Amino acid sequence: HLYLNHLDQANLQLSRTPRALPQMHLNPEVSDLFSFRFEDFQLENYTPYPHIAAAVSV
Repeated sequence: HLYLNHLDQANLQLSRTPRALPQMHLNPEVSDLFSFRFEDFQLENYTPYPHIAAAVSV
């Protein structure tokens, strides 16, 4: 769904050209799912656009 006060932000998002997807690499030496640590993940080619701020009603 889309709120009326978010139309400008939605149009900005839709105007952005998609970028290539990043790649996630996992340490191949880790064999147990629950043994992964932060250092075992490597994210490459992640180039995000700046965030789009929008008011949130609570």
